[in-house]
Amino acid sequence: MQPKQSIVHLPVYQPGKPIEEVKRELGLKEVIKLASNENPFGSSEHAKAAIQNELNNISLYPDGGSVDLTNDLAAYLGVTPKQIIFGAGSDEVILMLARAYLTPGDETIMADETFPQYKHNCEIEGATIIEVPLNDGTHDLTAMLAKVTDRTKIIWVCNPNNPTGTIVRKAELEAFIRQVPSNVLVVLDEAYFEYVLDAEYPDGITLLPEFKNVIVLRTFSKVYGLASLRIGYGVGHEDVIRSINQVREPFNTSRFGQAAAKASLADTQFLDNCRARNAEGIAYMNEEFDRLGLNYFEAHGNFIMVDAKLPSQQVFDGLLRKGIISRARWSYYPTHIRITVGSREQNEAFIRALEEVLQEAAVLG
Repeated sequence: MQPKQSIVHLPVYQPGKPIEEVKRELGLKEVIKLASNENPFGSSEHAKAAIQNELNNISLYPDGGSVDLTNDLAAYLGVTPKQIIFGAGSDEVILMLARAYLTPGDETIMADETFPQYKHNCEIEGATIIEVPLNDGTHDLTAMLAKVTDRTKIIWVCNPNNPTGTIVRKAELEAFIRQVPSNVLVVLDEAYFEYVLDAEYPDGITLLPEFKNVIVLRTFSKVYGLASLRIGYGVGHEDVIRSINQVREPFNTSRFGQAAAKASLADTQFLDNCRARNAEGIAYMNEEFDRLGLNYFEAHGNFIMVDAKLPSQQVFDGLLRKGIISRARWSYYPTHIRITVGSREQNEAFIRALEEVLQEAAVLG
């Protein structure tokens, strides 16, 4: 049995280590997972109630078109229902974009250190990957524009960028999109949109009336805390959404996901609270990193990428032994770890553990 040649070299996606596995492997009773940018404050009570109300419908297929949720989201965003498509997380929308638009020989442009699922799905379709180095952890849009050819099909801009947490600001992004050929699709991945407080951060949805070649990706997995329900979405021009819908699997989102997302949209108090507590966590972490003499990228999501000045795997292993799950092994940032902003208690536990790891390394060194 021979698989398609475009996948034989692909790595299998490695999610953050599960808490249960770490407890079992290391014999720990308490473990804090700060590796997958999950919301430490859970999800809206309204979402939980909506899930409870769906329990009697487990035997029924979900609405394949997510009609009620689509209508609510369209009103919330100020777009038409035909401009929206839902997926099992925004990851699936990325998969569908690659499936709908890329063929072998097409070129696609992305940063060299960004969300890995862009590259993964584009390689499956046999596209040629053009990676552009980040500039101080931020997308270098000028360099990306210079890589556009007549074979370019899609450009991916993760904003805020995962894993660095940096943003491209409004004026720069708009100037970039104006120069991109209209037949090249620009994907703005705004998975962490709701966390950003910078006044110069662009809302990709506002660009859609002018630019038909832009699609915005967002998710209910992050600030809304519905990661396990796998529901995200894309918003773009009706023609783009129609093309993506043509490759979408039927019933690709669950009844629970749709109901919880619909309820979450209405709970603005929960969103505001999570945003504020996340900002407090970032401020605390920044102060502690400054105290420890560690450099870090300016964080705009719910995670921070910090230079521990040691091989990242060494830091990861040291933190793991102390019950903290982080994220390490970045190709272009070998001494950085990415850490999710947790609750105050979780953040304080992480800083204590990190300081101990650094002190232990200094003694051994």
